[in-house]
Amino acid sequence: MFWSARAPGRRLAWLPALAASAACVCLSACGSAHAAQASAPAWQVRVGQVRGLGAIVTDGRGFTLYIYQPDHQGPSVCTGLCATEWPPLVLPPGVRRPVAGPGVNQALLGTAPRAGGVLQVTYNRWPLYLWQDDTAPGQATGQAEGMGAWYTMSVSGAVDRLAIPRQSQ
Repeated sequence: MFWSARAPGRRLAWLPALAASAACVCLSACGSAHAAQASAPAWQVRVGQVRGLGAIVTDGRGFTLYIYQPDHQGPSVCTGLCATEWPPLVLPPGVRRPVAGPGVNQALLGTAPRAGGVLQVTYNRWPLYLWQDDTAPGQATGQAEGMGAWYTMSVSGAVDRLAIPRQSQ
């Protein structure tokens, strides 16, 4: 029994605990889609949307992935300072294959070796990179006018050379 005639102040003492339990159940159910996305490995290649570009490939966190034109669908030529500003999407030690998210063509995913035995994720044989100035998912500031040889990759595997102005991000 939750209450008694002897302790009238305790009659509803169980009510806050019940309300808190119900809130936890609701929040965990409501947040499960976000939790699934947040738990995706960073090396997963996913479909993302960027205004002005449409469906492009992103990493597991939703950040835009880029290709470097001088790579010519071969091994990366972006090293040193280049790789600091444009970090390659690499697999962690012990992982040999990238993960395809929903809508990504697994047949287009692959890897290319980098110095030190590191494997860089590729899409349609293009090594993939992140851009240090993209600070949130859905941005493609590396695709802006004047960036030169850096382009996003469409989900179909085509290099997207559309120039989008920075203010449309």
